[in-house]
Amino acid sequence: MTSFQGAATAAGLRRALRRHSDPARAQILRRFFKTGPGDYGEGDAFWGIPVPRIRAVLGHFPDIPLAVADDLLASPIHEVRFLAVVALVRAYAAAGAAGRQAVVDLYLSRARRVNNWDLVDASAPGILGRHLPPGGGRRVLGRLAASPCLWERRIAMVSTLEPIRRGDLGNTFWLAERFLDDPEDLMHKAAGWMLREAGKRDVASLEDFLARQAGRMPRTMLRYAIERLPPARRRHWLAV
Repeated sequence: MTSFQGAATAAGLRRALRRHSDPARAQILRRFFKTGPGDYGEGDAFWGIPVPRIRAVLGHFPDIPLAVADDLLASPIHEVRFLAVVALVRAYAAAGAAGRQAVVDLYLSRARRVNNWDLVDASAPGILGRHLPPGGGRRVLGRLAASPCLWERRIAMVSTLEPIRRGDLGNTFWLAERFLDDPEDLMHKAAGWMLREAGKRDVASLEDFLARQAGRMPRTMLRYAIERLPPARRRHWLAV
C-alpha cells in the first residue's frame, strides 16, 4: 500500500480511501445494508471498500485529530464514516482522562451520523462501553434508549458489550427490558445478542431474566438470547 506522509486531513483520508473503490462491490453493499426507500439505511452511499482495507488505510494515519474525525462523520459515504468511528475508538484507547471525555462528547453529539448497524457495533463498546462506570451511566443510556433514532438506541444497547466482558451485566438486562416493545427488528437482534453474551458470563441471570420476560420478548430477541443454551433449555423457552 502507498505510504502517506504528513498530518492527517479529512481530504487526505478521503483520497486514501477512494483509491480502493470497487463499484461492483459498492452495489452489493447497497443491497446488504438496506439502502432502498423506506429501509433502515435509506440513501446511504458506498465506495465498495472492505473493512480490512479501511482499517489498513487508517493504520497509515496514526494521529487523527478529533476535528478531522468530526469532518469525516459528516460524509455521505459509508466507508468514510466507518473510518471515522474506528479512529475515535483508537483515540479513546490512547487518550488520558480529558481526551477520553472529549471523544465521548464528540461521539454522542454525532450519534445520528453513526447510522448503520456496523458503524454502531464497531464503535459503541470501545467508546461509550469503556467510558461508563461499572453499573452506572443510566442517565446517558436512558436518554439514548428513549431516542426516536434507531441508531442512538442501538448505541445504548451494544455499548453494554464491553461491561459484559468485565462481568458487569446490570445495564444489559435493564436496557433489554426497555427494548421489549421496540418496533425495530435491528433492536430485537441487538438486545438478544447482548443477552446471549451476558448468558455466557452468568447463565443463571439470563434464565432469571427469561423467566420474567420470555413471554413478552419478540421472537427474534428470544432466539438470539437463547442461542448458546443447551437444546432442552432452548426448547423450553421457545415454548413459553
